[in-house]
Amino acid sequence: MAAVAALYEAHRKAPFPSRWRGADVAGFDMVMMDSFPSGCISVWLARAGDLDDWRWNILAEYEQRLLRVIPDLDDDGREYYQRLLDMAELILEVDCPSSPA
Repeated sequence: MAAVAALYEAHRKAPFPSRWRGADVAGFDMVMMDSFPSGCISVWLARAGDLDDWRWNILAEYEQRLLRVIPDLDDDGREYYQRLLDMAELILEVDCPSSPA
């Protein structure tokens, strides 16, 4: 959790790469590529490592999208979005969707 918290703090302080505002890469809106995973990560941190199934699925979907788009980005974009991918991977490794009761 500490690793994700440190990455998230760095991510919040980093400026959004202006080149990618309003841009699509591989058919994905790059603002959404930031906002959806960021929201899930924020909730995970606020809930002390607990993520509901809906957000877990979103994070897993965006992990796959990030894997597709990162190779097509320049240095600023690559670093910015790689940090999101790193956080998503850390969370998905330790947090699995809850099983139905």
